[in-house]
Amino acid sequence: MENKQIAITQFGEPEVLVTQSVDIPQPKPGEVLVKVAFAGVNPIDVKTRAGLGWAASQNKDNLPWVPGYDIAGQIVECGEQTERFSKGDNVAGFVGFPLQGGGYSQYIAVPESELSLVPDSITLEAAAALPLAGQTAIQALDKAGVSEGDRVLILAGAGGVGHIAIQVAVAAKAEVFTTCSEANLDYMATLGAHAVNYQFAPVSERVEEADVLIDLVGGDAALDALKCLKDGAKVVTVPTLSAELICEKAKLLGFEATGMLVDPNSEQLDALIYMVSVGLLKTEIFQIYPMTDVAKAHEQIETGHTRGKVLLDMQC
Repeated sequence: MENKQIAITQFGEPEVLVTQSVDIPQPKPGEVLVKVAFAGVNPIDVKTRAGLGWAASQNKDNLPWVPGYDIAGQIVECGEQTERFSKGDNVAGFVGFPLQGGGYSQYIAVPESELSLVPDSITLEAAAALPLAGQTAIQALDKAGVSEGDRVLILAGAGGVGHIAIQVAVAAKAEVFTTCSEANLDYMATLGAHAVNYQFAPVSERVEEADVLIDLVGGDAALDALKCLKDGAKVVTVPTLSAELICEKAKLLGFEATGMLVDPNSEQLDALIYMVSVGLLKTEIFQIYPMTDVAKAHEQIETGHTRGKVLLDMQC
């Protein structure tokens, strides 16, 4: 039995991703061995592959490096001192974040504390879409203190984080506004958000008096969105290349602004999985690529026009 992985051999274009074969790892005490069905592809994977950001700078002398933080699959072996799961359980997890990665593997040994049980009522595809994006969404809304009746503006609502953030904010009874392309206007409406077509007009011409801005984009779109906020509003920005600039500008304008780095939390993942199982949350899968097409998956994320999540099928 071999364990195929996708590794970054050097930083650069998607072609630097190669398939390598390694031994199947032995789970250490406290770890379980997961046969990965699906791995999530996230913007941070693409950024790291290109040599940008913290995970890249920390791993530059550590290549080849296996990216991937989102997995869903089945437990095939339990190490000593494990008690939460049994062999055969379906699980999902936010693993190896931020420096270890490893999700683009057919088999991975991970601490059982990083995993959540996936009930039969949820597909492994849906579960694989949740860990990084779902926890980023929840933590951004938590940081902003979003509560019932708040007017919340979420940039890029159709993306992997955005489509979950909208649904969680709507479930919290906030009034949600978002930006998207024309092709996603109807989709955003089905999630319960007021959508603004950014190709048609800047969001600042369409939304005012917002209490919270969740910036998932950065750049000029985020600077424009600051004009939509009321006095004393809160701004939370995820790691984009312009995150620091957006925070500084927001503070100059008198807003409460904070950046964020998502913090893996299996209890939050349990909550997201529960929300999916009872129909409060729907994950959107843009496409599932066979692991051999990982370069195409990265190219799709780089377009900036992905509705929902991109997954890799690690078993084909």
